[in-house]
Order: sequence, then structure tokens, then C-alpha cells
Amino acid sequence: MAGLYTGVLADFNPLLPIVSRPIFTFSVGRWEVAISNHMFTVTIAMVLLLVAIPLATRSRRPVPKGLQNLVESVCVFLREQLAMPILRERTDRYIGFIWTAFFFTLCLNLMGMIPIEQAVVLLTGKEIRLGGPATANIWVTGAMAIIAFFMTHISGIKEQGLWHYIVNFTPPVPWWLKPLIYLLEIISSFVRPFTLAIRLFANMVAGHMVLAALLGLILVFKNYGVAVASVLGVVALSFIELLIAFLQAYVFTLLSTLYIGLSTAPEH
Repeated sequence: MAGLYTGVLADFNPLLPIVSRPIFTFSVGRWEVAISNHMFTVTIAMVLLLVAIPLATRSRRPVPKGLQNLVESVCVFLREQLAMPILRERTDRYIGFIWTAFFFTLCLNLMGMIPIEQAVVLLTGKEIRLGGPATANIWVTGAMAIIAFFMTHISGIKEQGLWHYIVNFTPPVPWWLKPLIYLLEIISSFVRPFTLAIRLFANMVAGHMVLAALLGLILVFKNYGVAVASVLGVVALSFIELLIAFLQAYVFTLLSTLYIGLSTAPEH
């Protein structure tokens, strides 16, 4: 019996639903380029947003309804409650980036909750490598954080000019503290994208691993009571995961906006 459980545990891997797996590869010169399931998810999210957002906002009706009402409500909330208190008169210059960051992160988080591979296996019996939580991939969240990093410093240079941006890179401190504060600020500016990437990545990985582990209990114990408890637990945690998907998209956008606000304010 112990050997049976050991074999089941060895075959079951809670990381399997979140790992990046290649769909196909192609050659560019002497380089092999692999297109993974997470790259596919990112592409689908991009296409969905490019199609859905313009369709939702194309109507000029005075009282928005349906999807238009939802999208416009979110956009107004992000502008009035998130961006305006931080960026103030500069809000409209960067609101496009803020909206894009939120909707793109949210779309990736929500798409990661859709069990595309498992549904296809159940319906057809064939295994595919499509779908998967792209924000549970450190390369994806890292790329998003790098975009926020460059957006932060480019915005600061654009608003203040290169020389004034360098001069105002540290808060007003005594001259003898300037070298130390400059060093700390430089370190901080490079740590910020790491925190953005790791925070989003870790939360997404943890949530999907817990869900996979709960479902794995069914394979381990093969008991109806455990199966019912596992399914109920997965349903309950899925609602929490839904909340976390929205929360992490908001946190990523909030921190990106805060970093832009710090870089564009001369008093910083």
C-alpha cells in the first residue's frame, strides 16, 4: 500500500499545470525559437483586448450599458481613484499606460484560471499544450516589470529633462549624504521591477499550486469523501483566486503608477 501511494505521489506534480511547455519551435538563422503555451496565452490576451475594448467603447450612448458600462466604470475608477491622487495634472499623459497595465494583467490572470487543457482532455481524450497561467511564469511578469521600469525613467526624463532628473533623483539631503542616498536610490530603482515581477509571479504560482494539490488528493486517496471535500475546497478557493486575480492586477498597476509619480515629481 505504501508503495502504491509513493507511485501515485511520484506521478502527480502540482507544478505541471503552471509550467511553461513548448507548442512548436522554428529556426531563425542558427537559433531555435520555441513558442510556449504561455506565449500563446499572452498573444490571445493581447488579441482579446485589442478587439474587446474598442468594441465595448465604440458606442456614444449617453447611458452606457453592458460591457461598455463595465469597462468605462473600471476606467473611470482607475483614473479618478488611482491615478489622479498620484499623478494629479499629469494623469492624462499616462492614463493610457495605466489602463493597459491593468487590463492586460487582469486578462492574463483570468485566462490562467480557465482549465483549457483539462477541458480538452475530458472532451476529446487528447492532450494539448495550450493555455496555462502566463502570470505564473517569471519571464512574463519580469517582462511586464521591465516595461514598467523603462516607463518610469523615460517619463521622469521626459518631464524634467535628463539633467534635472539626475539632480532630483534623490530627496533634499545634506551634501555629505548625497553619495550614500544616490547609491540607495539607484539600488531601489533596480529593486522595484524585481518586486513587481516576483509579487505577481509568487501569488499566481501559490494559488494554482494549492488548487492542483487539492485536486491531487483525489488521485492519492481515491475516496468519495475526499473527492467531495476536495472539489468543494477547490470551488471555494477558486472564488478567492478570482479575487486575487483582480487584486494583483490592481496592485501591479498601483505600484507602476506610484513609481511613475515619483519619477515625474521634481520634489522627489
